[in-house]
Amino acid sequence: MTIPEYSRRMNRVLDYIDQHLDEQLDLDDLAAVANFSPYHFHRVFSAWLGETPGNYFHRRRLAVGATRLTTRSSDSVLLVALSVGFGSGEAFARAFKRQFNCTPTAWRAQTPQRWAEQLALAKSRNIAQQRNLDQGESNLDQVFCKDFCNHGGSDPIFEEHQMEVRLIDIQATKVAYLRIIGSHGAAVADFWTRVFNPWMSARGLDGRACYGIIHDDPYLTPLSQCRYDCCVEVPDSFVATGKAVLTTLPGGRYAAARFKGTAAMIANAWTEMFREWLPASGLRSDSRPFFNRYPANLRLDPKTGVFECELYLPVCPL
Repeated sequence: MTIPEYSRRMNRVLDYIDQHLDEQLDLDDLAAVANFSPYHFHRVFSAWLGETPGNYFHRRRLAVGATRLTTRSSDSVLLVALSVGFGSGEAFARAFKRQFNCTPTAWRAQTPQRWAEQLALAKSRNIAQQRNLDQGESNLDQVFCKDFCNHGGSDPIFEEHQMEVRLIDIQATKVAYLRIIGSHGAAVADFWTRVFNPWMSARGLDGRACYGIIHDDPYLTPLSQCRYDCCVEVPDSFVATGKAVLTTLPGGRYAAARFKGTAAMIANAWTEMFREWLPASGLRSDSRPFFNRYPANLRLDPKTGVFECELYLPVCPL
């Protein structure tokens, strides 16, 4: 079996886990998704991701639980616990405190302070990075590439970004994706330009809308295990080969905001949606992924790094 086929099967397992966090999955269930024997699957998964399937599943439940405590303020701790597969609020609280050294209730209460600290840290990092670029980077195309492709990376500059948010209903969209696992930033930039764009061109997919999906919060997940998907819309007849995986972006109601700015600003736009817009909207985010949508006629300015896209946040009633 080829390495791309192993990668595709493992990514299919990670997607399956995200879709079944509230269920009691065991090794046999996950091995069946990968179409491996349980023994072989355990060895392959552990070598590929650097942790056992059981440890990954447990860590992922807690990370998603932490996010839901933040974005679903109307849900009780018990509801959040049940939504990520814990049988009781007490079991969730014990596991949560071991993982984050904090109770779920305190985590929720500290959200504003935690966001402010993260944004301040990100600002200081971005200023330092920008100074380095000003001093040592003369190729504007390279600067732009690094900046543009750092979708939601770990070094945003904090500044207020005004946006208008509207509610829309969209149809489910079939996409093919290539996934990069690891630290964002320059690695993602290189992946878009060196791997994904040529992959699209070779398959006649140029001129189609693309999407950037960040599955893991870098503040909750080791950077070496953060997943980022480069996606492109594909026709129903498209057949995925190699490392490419087919999936469907769920339809339904989304809060959509048109964004215009640099990649360094886009993380702050997302923060604004979660911190300011969502609590005042009377809605909550659900388990569907949120994503950046880049239209087929994407407009960008290589001199300034300014581009336009749309932010899609899945929402549902409280």
